[in-house]
Amino acid sequence: MLEIFLVLAILIGAVILFISEKFPIDLVAFMVLGSLLILGLVTPEEGMSGFSNPATVTVAAMFILSAGLQKTGALATVGHLLIRFGRNHFLALMVIMGAVGVMSAFVNNTAAVAVFLPMVMALAGKRKIAASKLLIPLSYASQFGGVCTLIGTSTNLLVSVISEQAGYGAFSMFEFSRLGLIMFATGFAYFLLFGRWLLPERTAQELTATYELGEYIAEMRVGKDSPLIGKTVMESNLGTEHDVTILRLLDEERRVWAPYRQRLREGSVLLVRGKLQDLMEVKKLERLELNAEFELRDAALQDAEMNLVQVIVPPHSRLIGRTLKDTYFRHRYNALVLAIQRRGAPLREKLNAVHLQVGDALLIMAAKKDIDQLRADDDFIVLGEVPEPSLRSRKVPFAIGIVGMVVGLAALNIIPILVSAILGCIAMVLTRCLSLEEAQKSVDWTVIFLLGGILPLGIAMEKTGAAHWLAGNTIELVGDLGPAAVLAVIYLLTALLTASMSNNASAVLLAPIAIATAVDLGIDPKPLLMAVTFAASTSFATPIGYQTNAMVYGLGGYKYIDYVKVGVPLNLIFWVLAVLFIPIFWPF
Repeated sequence: MLEIFLVLAILIGAVILFISEKFPIDLVAFMVLGSLLILGLVTPEEGMSGFSNPATVTVAAMFILSAGLQKTGALATVGHLLIRFGRNHFLALMVIMGAVGVMSAFVNNTAAVAVFLPMVMALAGKRKIAASKLLIPLSYASQFGGVCTLIGTSTNLLVSVISEQAGYGAFSMFEFSRLGLIMFATGFAYFLLFGRWLLPERTAQELTATYELGEYIAEMRVGKDSPLIGKTVMESNLGTEHDVTILRLLDEERRVWAPYRQRLREGSVLLVRGKLQDLMEVKKLERLELNAEFELRDAALQDAEMNLVQVIVPPHSRLIGRTLKDTYFRHRYNALVLAIQRRGAPLREKLNAVHLQVGDALLIMAAKKDIDQLRADDDFIVLGEVPEPSLRSRKVPFAIGIVGMVVGLAALNIIPILVSAILGCIAMVLTRCLSLEEAQKSVDWTVIFLLGGILPLGIAMEKTGAAHWLAGNTIELVGDLGPAAVLAVIYLLTALLTASMSNNASAVLLAPIAIATAVDLGIDPKPLLMAVTFAASTSFATPIGYQTNAMVYGLGGYKYIDYVKVGVPLNLIFWVLAVLFIPIFWPF
């Protein structure tokens, strides 16, 4: 009983840490793994089995295959059709949801959303459609598509391997398709019929207003008795002593952006960024004159030489968990971050000290050539323009053919999905759809470490009897109502957990409980495992329930309640569909 108590304590601790987001999810996974090893609840071999698990390796391979489609421009080619056919809100919604849904059935859905984001934003601007009417449907449709095939989302692969290891067999490539297509069609109709009333319509603001920069940027003039006269901007030490940045210098002869080495003169007009308290302190100490009539607009921060641009931190970015200071951002990219927005709200703390997260939106000021460098970097999604066609466009047939081969070989049971995926990765590199370095960078190691660290917890739950203890309590509550009631509870519990933590983590935690519950009831575990899989792969009720939800949060100007209004009814509809159709497709 002590071992059961210890495993349950680790389980509860992991859930609390996942929900609180106090630590990165991959670190929490390693904390779980370390606790299991120290307490002797798993052997070292069992502890390391998560990293050698076929699901973990296959997920890594699928990231590489998705990158091959992305780098060659195969995904973008489909996305460019948006601009041509999305002539109004109704048509745009159909094209976006149809394209990203089909795409997400065969590639990683976060990769699909990352490719579509700039295009959807450009489409919204061109057709005068509020981005808030399109971005939630984009995110949700990627999840609709993900539940249609085995490789549509990492959760499907993960639960399939857990089922196989428990002795109940793996899932086939299109095992999910019957219910997945029903959910896809239902979600599609939901947005076409009700989306325009449920989704908010928030008009696009200027970027400076969106990021609330008005209280941080001011215009000041160098007075005749200012101690700054004759000094360069670097010699002034305004950045180090007062945390004030001079963005632009303007006088009769000069207009200079980022004027580090320019000497200040009497009458020089400075565009400065800093907190109000720091700006007032600098005004007094350096004898500067504040332009009280200055009103910040986007035009003040850009011209033919300098541009403003928004970038999003995607799930695979190397910047996640790091600060701008750690990455030497300003010098590395020759660009200045003016503001950071997280979940729709500007961050108020010192920007250089912010640890970046998935979905963070950065407002950047940079020269056009430097923005092109940002666009070429996989650590960012640059918004505002439709990406140019890939220079590797001649490789598109190879990339599509390789993914088709991976799917076909696995679907026909010629070779396991793990083997076909690995062969596909090799083919992507040999055909030069991807370089070896790009293949390595494309893997989202946060997901890999999460799986490696959390999978042993499932082993410990099964090994110590904790899973059966939890299953027994579940059966006591609803077991008398029959297997369908148990399935409904398992689905609802998974959906609730996924709304507040990683979908992969919730699936790993609940799959062993689902199997133990089925064993105790004397039924086939597959229906309950399907409930876990579908519930964990379709999370609509919160912006943190799925990575794609977080990616569109700030860009659409959404509030938390928007996801509740749109997502909760859809989650309830999917819950009813699952309870009705899972017993038909996978009998107890």
